[in-house]
Amino acid sequence: MKAVAVFPKEREVRVIEHPEPGACGPREVKLRMLEVGVCGTDKEICNFEYGEPPEGSDYLVVGHESLGEVVEAGAEVERVRAGDLVVPSVRRPCDDPDCAACREGRQDFCYTGRFTERGIGKAHGFLTELVTDDERYMNVVPRGLRDVAVLVEPLTIAEKALAQVWDIQERLPWASATRGTGQPNGLRAVVLGAGPVGLLGAMLFVQEGFDTYVYSRSPRPNYKAGLAERFGARYVSSEETPVEGLAETVGRIDLVYEAVGASRVSFDVLRALGTNGVFVFTGVPGRKAPVEVDTDLLMRNLVLKNQAVFGTVNAGRDAFEAAVADLGRFVERWPEEVRAMITDRRPPEDYKELASGGAEGIKNVITIGG
Repeated sequence: MKAVAVFPKEREVRVIEHPEPGACGPREVKLRMLEVGVCGTDKEICNFEYGEPPEGSDYLVVGHESLGEVVEAGAEVERVRAGDLVVPSVRRPCDDPDCAACREGRQDFCYTGRFTERGIGKAHGFLTELVTDDERYMNVVPRGLRDVAVLVEPLTIAEKALAQVWDIQERLPWASATRGTGQPNGLRAVVLGAGPVGLLGAMLFVQEGFDTYVYSRSPRPNYKAGLAERFGARYVSSEETPVEGLAETVGRIDLVYEAVGASRVSFDVLRALGTNGVFVFTGVPGRKAPVEVDTDLLMRNLVLKNQAVFGTVNAGRDAFEAAVADLGRFVERWPEEVRAMITDRRPPEDYKELASGGAEGIKNVITIGG
């Protein structure tokens, strides 16, 4: 069957013939893959920065943001059935019996680093026609979300981050009292970056009641700025408002959600974080030249302003379930804006062009079947 694969040693990306999966095991399901989103991680893999094939293979089938339809279910499968639309999770647990996170099904917090990730490291991804996988990694999506369900996986990044933010901010009962209500909470969030992860995060924070700002480079007017403002965020250009003026423009910054993968601007904005604020890193910048950081100022702020900083990666089932539910709410509230996140749909043969960074837009999607 057709698949798109990276050959790290040959430094090639191409469409190949990949073996069709066999019959399902008792707890496995077979998926007919429908769509795969292209993201920054895919671009880095196709630039051969990382991406490790499974043991015994010289290639890695790519694709981790995906949507599939169940076409077969093993005899002991209970969570899904044939015909269900599902978004598979990406990470699979390590085999260390002492890794409490993986043994609890929270491989997104794996201690050993020996996990595998479909389409990223040591396990083939979803950019192929058929896939088998364990049912525990399936997340059912309502049929009504068919045209936007490929956004679930990138939305899980913000869902996991927000859950941890609220857990941290339980130290401030007055700040966390509106958690989950959707009511205005008097808190200000700044999202760094106007890519799909940033805009989906901004949408989530608006829904959660934050006064939300998207801070990105391009001056207004531009497509992403207009989109952000249509769903209730405010757009601020770093070319027009330097970091030194950000807090003056926004007011006290209670939350920064970094979704840009650029360390220099991130640490610059960290200086503007307000008292009792939380800064969330989600990006993984490539190794570049060192940047200067005012460590004394950052440390003083962290201590004297009771600030918290954490990084987050991957997501567990709770974040996937929250993302499915929230995506449904987004579609009810902002149907045109959610659908505008998906800029283009292309065939598998166009994957290399999309992953090379040659295509513009927000979220480009590869259509496989159906």
